[in-house]
Amino acid sequence: MIRSELIQKIADENPHLYQRDVERIVNTIFDKITGTMAQGNRVELRGFGAFSVKQRDPRIGRNPRTGESVQVEAKHVPFFKTGKLLRDRLNGN
Repeated sequence: MIRSELIQKIADENPHLYQRDVERIVNTIFDKITGTMAQGNRVELRGFGAFSVKQRDPRIGRNPRTGESVQVEAKHVPFFKTGKLLRDRLNGN
């Protein structure tokens, strides 16, 4: 599901809300999650999961085209850990 499909589904299930308001709500939620993670903090949605930021150390990688060694810098990457409720629903429990 992409963002526009999510917005449309929420708007369809809530006919009392305008689609532009639903779009603003969804964008605000994603902006808050992104902003919080950009500050290095964790976002937890009970029953769904937790978004966090992990640090990747610098390492030596390999260019797949040429095979030569390349220095890969340290970086921050997003990480998502599913909640128990979501994991159970995915496994049919």
